[in-house]
Amino acid sequence: MTTILVIEDDPLVRNNLEDILSLENFKFISASNGLEGVASAKTHKPDLIICDIMMPELDGYGVLRSLQQDSRTQHIPFIFLTAKADHSDCREGMELGADDYLTKPFRPKDIVNAIKSRLARYALSQIQYRQQQEDQQSLERQVSEQSKLSEIKENLLSQLTQDLREPLSNINLALHMLSHAKTDTERDRYIEVLKQEYNREMRLLDNASNLQDMITPQNIKLLRQFNLLKET
Repeated sequence: MTTILVIEDDPLVRNNLEDILSLENFKFISASNGLEGVASAKTHKPDLIICDIMMPELDGYGVLRSLQQDSRTQHIPFIFLTAKADHSDCREGMELGADDYLTKPFRPKDIVNAIKSRLARYALSQIQYRQQQEDQQSLERQVSEQSKLSEIKENLLSQLTQDLREPLSNINLALHMLSHAKTDTERDRYIEVLKQEYNREMRLLDNASNLQDMITPQNIKLLRQFNLLKET
């Protein structure tokens, strides 16, 4: 159930607001001055606050400033209620972060419409905020996956470079021995070595090309799942 905090020092106005909220099936909490209202807001964390401006102990502006400085209450929709209709007062309240401004005397439907409008707007902002958070997390995951892919490809390239050196070394040695061979048998043996090392080299190059195509986030996840690829 939606909870509304009413901060109002006038008992008659406070009772009228409570009656209106009860008829609309809102749960309400009441406070008779600003200090009491701030304490109640921080304790109960209501879904919306209706607050008078001119009050003893702490006025409405002081209430809003105090709530704005607390991360637990700074996002609660806040409606000012006052007998003053001066434009400068409205502007000051809005600049402090108030969501709406209603003047006394008020009609029940004005209060109800303001509450429903601010609750709907707040719910929409929360949905948009969660979507932004999800988008940000998704982007961070993509960046992390790309970073891991680049690291894995770099490691594979380093390993491939090492693997290619051995056949090249053998080919170089076989060419040297072939140039000094004295019989056909020796030449045939070194030619066979050259063929084998050449084929080995080509297989490594083919495998490298295939590995590049196979390195995807999905495949890496499967390899790690079956302990075929260690975390880097």
